[in-house]
Amino acid sequence: MSNSPDTHPGASEEAIDKAPESIAEGVDEEVVESNRRLFSGWQFLLLAAMAIAYSSFHLITLNAIPMETWSFRIVHIAGALILGYSFYAGCRFAGEAGTQRSPAWLAWASYALLIPAIYSLVQVFLMNQAINAGAMRIDPQVETWHYGYPLLFATIGAILLSWCYRQVREKLSPADLVLMVCALASAGYLLVMFNTPLRAATGTAFAPIGISWAALSGSLLILELTRRVAGLALVVISAIFLAYVWAGPYLPGFLGYPGLSFNRFFSQVYTDTGILGPTTAVSSTYIILFIIFAAFLQASKVGDYFVNFAFAAAGRARGGPAKVSIFASGLMGMINGTSAGNVVSTGSLTIPLMKKVGYPGRSAGAIEAAASTGGQIMPPIMGAGAFIMAEITGIPYTEIAIAALIPAILYFASVYFMVDFEAARKGMRGMRKEEIPQFRRLVKQIYLFAPIIILVAALFMGYSVIRAGTLATASAAVVSWISPNKMGPAAILKALQLAGTMSIQIIAVCACAGLIVGVISLTGVGARFSSLLLGLAGFSQLLALFFAMCISILLGMGMPTTAAYAVAASVVAPGLINIGIQPLVAHFFVFYFAVVSAITPPVALASYAAAGISGDNAMATSVTSFKIGLAAFIVPFMFFYSPAMLMEGTWLQILRVGVTATLGIVLLAATVQAWFFGPVKIWMRLVMLIGALCMIYGGIYTDIAGLAIGGALFMLQRGAHGGGAKPIASS
Repeated sequence: MSNSPDTHPGASEEAIDKAPESIAEGVDEEVVESNRRLFSGWQFLLLAAMAIAYSSFHLITLNAIPMETWSFRIVHIAGALILGYSFYAGCRFAGEAGTQRSPAWLAWASYALLIPAIYSLVQVFLMNQAINAGAMRIDPQVETWHYGYPLLFATIGAILLSWCYRQVREKLSPADLVLMVCALASAGYLLVMFNTPLRAATGTAFAPIGISWAALSGSLLILELTRRVAGLALVVISAIFLAYVWAGPYLPGFLGYPGLSFNRFFSQVYTDTGILGPTTAVSSTYIILFIIFAAFLQASKVGDYFVNFAFAAAGRARGGPAKVSIFASGLMGMINGTSAGNVVSTGSLTIPLMKKVGYPGRSAGAIEAAASTGGQIMPPIMGAGAFIMAEITGIPYTEIAIAALIPAILYFASVYFMVDFEAARKGMRGMRKEEIPQFRRLVKQIYLFAPIIILVAALFMGYSVIRAGTLATASAAVVSWISPNKMGPAAILKALQLAGTMSIQIIAVCACAGLIVGVISLTGVGARFSSLLLGLAGFSQLLALFFAMCISILLGMGMPTTAAYAVAASVVAPGLINIGIQPLVAHFFVFYFAVVSAITPPVALASYAAAGISGDNAMATSVTSFKIGLAAFIVPFMFFYSPAMLMEGTWLQILRVGVTATLGIVLLAATVQAWFFGPVKIWMRLVMLIGALCMIYGGIYTDIAGLAIGGALFMLQRGAHGGGAKPIASS
């Protein structure tokens, strides 16, 4: 295959004329999951109105009419549950893979469950009237028999029926209608009781038993919706933690704890100690706001522009589409909060093009998975993890975004050079001029970056995250008026509707993670884990860090980034802080490993999503993506040994660490790909690895040693392959 991107020397002008204006289309289209309902007619209009109202509620509450904190978070979760059960089915649709519609008696059984569900909802209104009339509390017998038991019976029955009730994709399941009513009944009771003095009784023997019934029903609803939108991994981990609440008193050693009663645990788990805690605090403010921002960008087709811009900037380099995937995934990572979501949006375009220029399907999928995972650590938005980190640590968000800069550069530099060396080794070409959009055409629409620039500028000018996000959202609509995709009233409503549906997954995941955080807080298992890490650190701090890495990855496997980090931050980060690590360093350490769990075998969500597009083996793709993203498994250890990597230190220290670590990353990529300026022998790879680790480490003496090794290898390779080595394999 030719190394030249042009077919012949005289093709330049002709190529410019033939160059397409756009090759990325549909990047901003909404991804429709396999269990997502597609409504039409009055049902579509009703649910679209509900989604618009949900998004508008958050914009109004966050900016104009504030609401009491717990009440706001309860409404936030309840709205996501109602929308979630309306859009996502609990099982396959009829007609898929030969499945038949369920018999009529299942529908009637589901409708029958509406009776206890509605009865419990009516009891909420009656109890609210009693409280308003001056009652100090409700009779526990009434709360149990007339509210708790009917609600729980309807919730469990409807969840079980939803697993086996199949019908066409365009209709709402009656079992899910019951679950929507149960969500209203659970949230309604909590709103009533948490706005009375009885709120102070949560977690004590005096707490109203109704709070426990409402919390139990709400927890089951959250777990079931999480299963539908994020898979079983997070649900299984949540179930293990919940089982620990009751099994813990019987466990030996450091895992044992005195135990909690049903009422003490459930009356407190649906408070700011658990479900209404940091994860929901973030999802109800920053995350929902940035989802609305992302929806406005999508409505104005900014995602298409980002990907086309990446093609114009990097498409002609060797292995062009692979480098495009790196740039595009970094840009899309600003507006897309999930690794797997990034893979689906950009990978459907870049993976086939990578295969076209010579990358095997395995490498193409792995590159996209690694690049998309990097979108989660890319400032300024960094998925949702950065906001949760700010909430938990109290460190200003702007400081976290600045601290993330060098690690993000190192990660993307690592993936870039891995891709570049593989392209050189296999003799791959870039894309031709006539295959990519013209850069000079796209530069004319550079103003489409304005909302991102306004967001960053507002944050660093001292605006709150909420105010900056709202300003950026408004600017996205204004900027669209001078673009080909103008946002009128209909497009704005469409964006609000899209935001409402896009938010369901992340809100369910955050609430479910809050359930786990509640268990950790109430049982004290996090403190016991901290003492274990402290004991390990007595032998070796490196051993303690390695153990913390393994636990962070294990907790994150199969889980979305937000939940993975929230759980790891509760279990692992306190232990790291106790062994003397700065809070920012400790949280970045677990955050990085929670993120890279998306490309870590055996459960690698981003890699599996990429393998589905590339058509290659999922496990082999995950192993290859692990290799490409190797830097992300080394750099976090350097946070501890060289805090300057997180902008902690003088500017001279930060500059030195940034430059030498980047050079170390280049050597690491050359080590993995066995190619520098030409083929690299085994002994040279070992020396390269030592030099790379020395420079990534960040100490003065190790930097000098690493630079000496790197310089010697550079001279040796240039001398042996000064004219450019021939590729080992040509595609």
